Amino acid sequence: MTSAWELTGVPYTSMRRAGGIADAIGVLRANGLAERLAVLGVTDAGDLALDAPSGERGPSGLLNETALGRLVEATRERVHTARRSGRRALLVGGDCAVVLGALAALANEREVGLVMLDGHEDAWPPSLSPTGEASDSELAIALGVVSERLPAPLDRFVPLLDRGNVALLGPRDSAEITAEGGRSIRDEVSFFIEGEAIGRTPADELMAAALDAIAATTFWLHVDLDVLSTQAFAAVDYPQPGGMDWEQLYRLAVTAARDDGCLGASIVIYNPDLDPDRSGARLVVKFVCRLVERG
Repeated sequence: MTSAWELTGVPYTSMRRAGGIADAIGVLRANGLAERLAVLGVTDAGDLALDAPSGERGPSGLLNETALGRLVEATRERVHTARRSGRRALLVGGDCAVVLGALAALANEREVGLVMLDGHEDAWPPSLSPTGEASDSELAIALGVVSERLPAPLDRFVPLLDRGNVALLGPRDSAEITAEGGRSIRDEVSFFIEGEAIGRTPADELMAAALDAIAATTFWLHVDLDVLSTQAFAAVDYPQPGGMDWEQLYRLAVTAARDDGCLGASIVIYNPDLDPDRSGARLVVKFVCRLVERG
């Protein structure tokens, strides 16, 4: 039997400037997220207190090294606190770097897996990342496959995952990786399926196969909303052709969330600056609430 959820807002961006996805949790709260989750029994732990981006690319090749370190520490502590209370952390807002703190919180407890629904592989070596954003590189960092010296506290924590404990579903950036001289991680993780192939298998069967493929019996669920098509959801910073619809995403995510091995979840990459009428915010709130209700 899976445990109850605890909401934490993540007002963070890996980009050079404040705002954008860092403002997501505030907009989602303004559109009823916490109130609707409370009806479903979700505790609200508030938002993390984080640092503003410096806009500078550090020695590791990553932007905002100090702010990234603060994110990792704050998220790690919040996930620890939720688990001590017998709840699953639900991290909403910000970008993919948040998963590093979540995995750091779980790494000392047991062998843990990562089920990642994402439109990008996010496995760039930081120094080769086109942007320097940690959200380009969090999977490579978590696996410890980077040669760069990472900023504190990541230098103490990595590797956070074994390659046999990663399932990656939905990336559509293989052409970009090839064009930039990068290397796909597809052959280095236990389960990998590109976005173009997602619809060929029923979503619950596909997620069941992903969970069977990872060696760990417990895992973190990570949802990057750019796994959706632009037609389904346009309020993301790096849109791409293709992608799934909301129902496909929901069925994949809820199959994972209702599994007894799911220790928590992160839902990221909503940019309210690209959503002037807040229709995207309402879709995100609906998705999160459906996931919690059924998961």
